[in-house]
Amino acid sequence: MADKGSEAMLNGAIPGEMVKKDENLKRGNWSNQIEFILTSVGYAVGLGNVWRFPYLCYRNGGGAFMFPYIIMLVFCGIPLFFLELSFGQFTSQGCLGVWRVNPMFKGVGYGMMVVSSYIGIYYNVVICISFYYFFASMTSVLPWTYCNNNWNTEDCSSMLNPNRTTDFTELSQNISMLLNQTAKRTSPSEEYWNFHVLKISDGIGNFGEVRTPLLGCLAVSWLVVFLCLFKGVKSSGKVVYFTATFPYVVLTILFIRGITLDGAVTGITYYLTPQWDKILEAKVWGDAASQIFYSLGCAWGGLITMASYNKFHNNCYRDSIIISITNCATSIYAGFVIFSILGFMAAHLGVDVSEVADHGPGLAFVAYPEALTLLPISPFWSLLFFFMLILLGLGTQFCLLETLVTAVVDEIGSDWIRRRKSIVTLGVAIIGFLLGIALTTQAGIYWLLLMDNYAASFSLVVISCIMCIAIMYIYGHEKYFKDVEMMLGFPPPVFFQICWRFVSPSIIFFILVFTVVQYKPISYNDYLYPTWAITLGILMALSSVVCIPVYALWKIYVTEGSTFWERVKNANKPSKDWGPALLEHRTDRYATLGSQSYEFNLEIQQLNPDKEREKEQLPTENIEHNLNIQGHNGSARTQNPV
Repeated sequence: MADKGSEAMLNGAIPGEMVKKDENLKRGNWSNQIEFILTSVGYAVGLGNVWRFPYLCYRNGGGAFMFPYIIMLVFCGIPLFFLELSFGQFTSQGCLGVWRVNPMFKGVGYGMMVVSSYIGIYYNVVICISFYYFFASMTSVLPWTYCNNNWNTEDCSSMLNPNRTTDFTELSQNISMLLNQTAKRTSPSEEYWNFHVLKISDGIGNFGEVRTPLLGCLAVSWLVVFLCLFKGVKSSGKVVYFTATFPYVVLTILFIRGITLDGAVTGITYYLTPQWDKILEAKVWGDAASQIFYSLGCAWGGLITMASYNKFHNNCYRDSIIISITNCATSIYAGFVIFSILGFMAAHLGVDVSEVADHGPGLAFVAYPEALTLLPISPFWSLLFFFMLILLGLGTQFCLLETLVTAVVDEIGSDWIRRRKSIVTLGVAIIGFLLGIALTTQAGIYWLLLMDNYAASFSLVVISCIMCIAIMYIYGHEKYFKDVEMMLGFPPPVFFQICWRFVSPSIIFFILVFTVVQYKPISYNDYLYPTWAITLGILMALSSVVCIPVYALWKIYVTEGSTFWERVKNANKPSKDWGPALLEHRTDRYATLGSQSYEFNLEIQQLNPDKEREKEQLPTENIEHNLNIQGHNGSARTQNPV
């Protein structure tokens, strides 16, 4: 008889499980917890860690920004991360199935699906552009190094001469000539981005033609995502051993190369020098809270989905702390990589670091690529950088697609759809590819930024806030704390209980107010978006939030009750099938529902499925007519066949 320690080991309580058999035979589990942690790290650590955080840090007081950033991580980021992981793991359901806890709020799950759909569409376009630059870097000279290409204009001014040597005297003369020009300098990398890669149109309404090279790269992106996910977490769990770890290898290589360059110290100093007076500005705290919230991927549905494939007794409390801290440490580390190179570039241009610092696509596809042209064997460094961006993007994209597929499969719930999950994955990938074609046109960058600014903005904050309220105040915090204790073997620490009930919702509300107060109409460089485009963006943001009241009203309408308030009350009661998915885990107050398990289609399975398969091979007259269901404590119930 195994003791409790070995039992916990078999149920995923520590990494490196001795037994890798699935606990949930129908749905499947992670092969081991390392795969879950790596997948979650890959999901949380994305492009924003490289192209957004360093910019926010230097803009909001350098090293002083770390203080509010860490405060928001402790009081909002980690608690929300733990809440979503425990929510999905307890029920072994995706972002729709978990709302058996409160059927009236199932619209929150649909809102998460809408958000993940929007992000998945444009995120893969960013990956496809990274693929484009990666392929373009396979040359002896990077194509955005000089101004002698057919897409360059008269305003283009390169820091290097086409017939250059590595003579730094000549380089200094070229830079001096650039600085003496009266017209604003247009770099070769900027013209390559605008006039060759994008062939950008004059506005969001002028689609122009589909950029065939980008369309091909988009097909490659979706194909890679599908091939890595066609067996669900069983295939993606193996891929993340590389996609989640190799970006750190690349970051380290770029960091070592960066700090050896002239001007690197200046760039890093600019990045870290604290401006303590900015701590008193509300905007700094708002940016810190927003960055933590969006960076960890809260309210996208991905955390719930990934945790739903954990074994029931896995220590998700430990996992949430590890993954959250890893995500934030990566952001800080990436800042050193980015600003060491930008400092080198600023030193050669003879300008302040602030004049070359940028964020978003401007950093990834203009500023940083230009800085790479100054390095010896620049194509090698360019290949490394864009390969890192591809891997960072894929890690997030895997979870976005799996969130949608899992929600569909769990909602239908039949064995037929489970066996054809790979077909569902293919269907979602094809739809995502078709919807992304518009973003590969000449107006694609305008639409990409519109979706980036509105699809996952204040809607995420609203969804997360309502989720906290629904679990803590409508379902009840005491019941949820007991659920977590039943799953982990210990209740949530008091600190997390306080954060879930009071602190985190308050911070989320602060982020919402900050987002509204700081709202500015979107623009791209000097282009101001027209009113109709901004209106469309706002409607895009509302489309995910509106799922919540619409579904709630529908649920109240179809729920039994003699009065409106009685219907509301009944619609807020947990479903009969709320709770652990497997009968063996339905202890405490859920044990009383065991006799009704067939009624609401619980997962009933033997703890020794291999022995059951052997029994199936015996003659039918030797099989007993009673089904014995054995729990962890060795007790058995007898269930007469239906």
